[in-house]
Amino acid sequence: MSQGAASYDFAGAHVLVTGGSNGIGLGIARAFADAGAAVTITGRRPGASDYDHDLSRFAYRTAEMTDPESIDALAASVERLDVLVNNAGGNLVVEDEWRPETFEKAVGLSLFASFRLAVRLRDRIVESAIEGGGSVVNTASMSSFRAVPMVPGYGAAKAGIVQMTMNMAAAWAQQGVRVNAVAPGFIETNMTRLVKGTEFEKPEIERTPMKRWGIPEDVAPAYLFLASSAARFITGQTLCVDGGQSIA
Repeated sequence: MSQGAASYDFAGAHVLVTGGSNGIGLGIARAFADAGAAVTITGRRPGASDYDHDLSRFAYRTAEMTDPESIDALAASVERLDVLVNNAGGNLVVEDEWRPETFEKAVGLSLFASFRLAVRLRDRIVESAIEGGGSVVNTASMSSFRAVPMVPGYGAAKAGIVQMTMNMAAAWAQQGVRVNAVAPGFIETNMTRLVKGTEFEKPEIERTPMKRWGIPEDVAPAYLFLASSAARFITGQTLCVDGGQSIA
């Protein structure tokens, strides 16, 4: 860790990161594990060994986030939980989100699933005894705040995440559960690699004051902060981690 970098202690905490098998989710899972947490991740493949990278430090659960029964089964398998990171999601640009059925699927994947899982696990999070209380940290996006016509369903879902976060925070505060969100900017992941080298990359970099892609390690610390006791008086907020893109 570099000199002056913030550190967090999640020893003894139980954390669930949906979509933690790749990309930003994997970066978040690694950061919580490095801070001492027992981390469970979800993915769509049958087992952790079915991925090209090592996931052996995490407990693994197969979950299909477009299937309510799969989400309910995941929730039922969780005996203890201090932090839920609703990260699973993705765009369906290859299926054309302007098709109504694809739009609905995209919203279900990124919004409905997060709502359903959080509601199912609320009582577990209420029972958390970690300092600062249990919390939910949702994953929003820059598309929460501006038009991205390629992915109208994804954008609608991510805008919904911001509103959902505020409502959950207001409803659950008296039960000791904080709910916040992180809105990543242009981050290098499997989902965004298709943009590299295309006509869409340059405008995104140009509108980012830091003039570079982010990486999952740039984003993960925000999740740890929002779940930590340092953020014990913060709820209902969406933190942009975007190299300044949201102010450009």
